[in-house]
Amino acid sequence: MGRRSGPDRTLVLWCPDWPVTAARVRAGLAADAALALVDRGIVFACSPVAREAGVRRGLAAREAQFRCPDLVVLGYDRVLDDRAFEPVIERLEDTTPGVQVLRPGLCAVRSRGPARFYGSEEAAAAALIACVTGLGITGARVGIADGTFAAEQVAREAGSAPVRVVPSGDSAAFLAVRPVTTLVETGLIDRELATLLRRLGVHTLGDFAALPDDRVRHRFGAAAARAHRIAGATDDGRVVPRVPPRHREVAFDWEPPLDRVDQVTFAIRAGLDDFVSALAASRLVCTEVTIEVCTEALAGAGGVHTRSWRHPRWFTGADIADRVRWQLQGAGPGTSELDAAITRVRIIPERVDSTADHEQGLWDSGPDERIHHALTRVQGLLGHDGVLTAVNGGGRLLRDRRVLVPWGDAAPAARVQPASARERTESAPWPGSLPGLSPATVFADPPRVLLVAPDGAAVGVDDRGVLSGAPASFSPTLRPEGLGPVTAWAGPWPLVEHWWDPVRTNHCQRLQLVDGSGTAWLLLLDAAGWVAEARYD
Repeated sequence: MGRRSGPDRTLVLWCPDWPVTAARVRAGLAADAALALVDRGIVFACSPVAREAGVRRGLAAREAQFRCPDLVVLGYDRVLDDRAFEPVIERLEDTTPGVQVLRPGLCAVRSRGPARFYGSEEAAAAALIACVTGLGITGARVGIADGTFAAEQVAREAGSAPVRVVPSGDSAAFLAVRPVTTLVETGLIDRELATLLRRLGVHTLGDFAALPDDRVRHRFGAAAARAHRIAGATDDGRVVPRVPPRHREVAFDWEPPLDRVDQVTFAIRAGLDDFVSALAASRLVCTEVTIEVCTEALAGAGGVHTRSWRHPRWFTGADIADRVRWQLQGAGPGTSELDAAITRVRIIPERVDSTADHEQGLWDSGPDERIHHALTRVQGLLGHDGVLTAVNGGGRLLRDRRVLVPWGDAAPAARVQPASARERTESAPWPGSLPGLSPATVFADPPRVLLVAPDGAAVGVDDRGVLSGAPASFSPTLRPEGLGPVTAWAGPWPLVEHWWDPVRTNHCQRLQLVDGSGTAWLLLLDAAGWVAEARYD
């Protein structure tokens, strides 16, 4: 018998408001809490209680709080969504194999196998819902139709019924009445194309599916042609089950608990060597780990102390043991005694990389190896903060742009400019920041200097940003006998920080000059007078 054409019969399991559920569980909030997740100041998702109060996706955070005064606002974390949904997928794979994750909170499976095993499609759907209900997830729905897209729309329209089935062959009629913007919500077409289709009189998926396929392809491209087939329930896309990830984490449990740091590090060292060796056997190295420490005091509450650690190259067993020791000691040399006995330590490899990407170059890398081993040894002796490296950060003042981080750690996201497109990039504007070539010497504690006009009066700046007099003499100290001629100058340029906060606001002026010896200076005028922010060496 030949393979049937057209989309497969598909079951789609949808957990409504999954980002809210994951964040609520992480924050320990009640199920009936009014919660909103905010991404860049805009509501990304909200709980049913918040929606009843008028909160909607796309609202500004302040408008949402105005509509619901009891609203709890948390930042949206996509990584949390993925991580929280992983146990759900693992449990579903125990119920039925071949699960495809469409996105966190939404997954699909071909209905043929589960329907034959459980007796019917409805029974298979009930088994999936019972599975997630056993994990404490309520309100899950299952839609069954021809193809993943149609099954997803059926699940979203299930209403009070947890399971809804569209008979085989009726999916095109079910989709025909839905608006064409449904394709935008699922990412199949962009909003501009949807607007164009409406202007052309195509308002529903049925109208879109009625267009000739070749005309759609030639006019709108291959992506629109695939959306056209999906709208007509003729797309031949299949459910692609995920390959379950291999668990590479390692955990150590003790009964009775251990109450000394040296006991913990000695007990885990052999296991960590085996952990690194297992990665090496798969031609992998670990460059970032998460260490979870559960103490006797937190065991009953289910809490853990968690911290992520990065390595400048890759972790060895001894390196991970050092991180565990630093985490137990609070990142300092400290003592061996612990405030609470340790019952469990869990090591999770957050980032692994191929060993091929870390092989030595053609001309060897001996000096880098020696530097790395030397700094690592010093850090092991002095503690995690014993060796610091400098990275560029964000800010308008030069001293704010130098961020010191422990050797091997990532710079704090709150002070640097990350490369993610959703966050500020290094090229993001900082109004008032210094352009062009930066000075070579930046003073951590800017010294007070003396800048005077031809008449001997101190140079100042009025409210309109105009100098009270042309700079004529300059002294790198406050001593008048150190005054020398100013051969060139430029400025001033205003610099305003935290203008919205009356406590933290900072109004100052910048000025560049060249003294009689040819040295260039960058000066800053604050409320107390002129200081030398930096020197061009």
